[in-house]
Amino acid sequence: VASEIYIPLTVGGGIRTLADFDRVLKCGADKVSVNSGAIADPSVIAAAAKRYGDQCVVLSMDVKRVDGKFRLFAKGGREDTGIDAMEWAVRGVEDGAGEIVLNSIDTDGVKSGFDLEMLDALAARVHVPIVASGGAGSMEHFAELFTHPGVDAGIAASIFHTKQVDIRELKRFLRDKGVEMRL
Repeated sequence: VASEIYIPLTVGGGIRTLADFDRVLKCGADKVSVNSGAIADPSVIAAAAKRYGDQCVVLSMDVKRVDGKFRLFAKGGREDTGIDAMEWAVRGVEDGAGEIVLNSIDTDGVKSGFDLEMLDALAARVHVPIVASGGAGSMEHFAELFTHPGVDAGIAASIFHTKQVDIRELKRFLRDKGVEMRL
């Protein structure tokens, strides 16, 4: 992909060791996203940040409400770790994660909007870029997200794959709503 398109790439999935970071960076990734691998071995965050820089390390988190608290899940959101997600985020940033991708399991696939409450809780605890994932179902959801303080970016998949939302139309829509946008 990196040889065909010229946009920054963040690569994740199966990242468990520094060798995994090295492999994907050498293939053209700009950043490396780690989730379950960091849960299994939290020291990989600090080691990767020391070797490649904080800006390269993205802590990806699958989070769900359990008994009124935000809990961290592993293995694609299938396994409750019992870890408080907000405390995990703080630890990850202290160890060197330079960005966080927060996937709300509660809103993922529901298409009723991003989980602003969860994002607010995270933004109150960390001071690194936050990327929202889970919940996009319309162009209005992106406008709401990108005009919401404390959130730096958003991710969506199915609404683009199914052509429910056209990316070019979304960019024009967001620009018209006052969101700085390259067309």
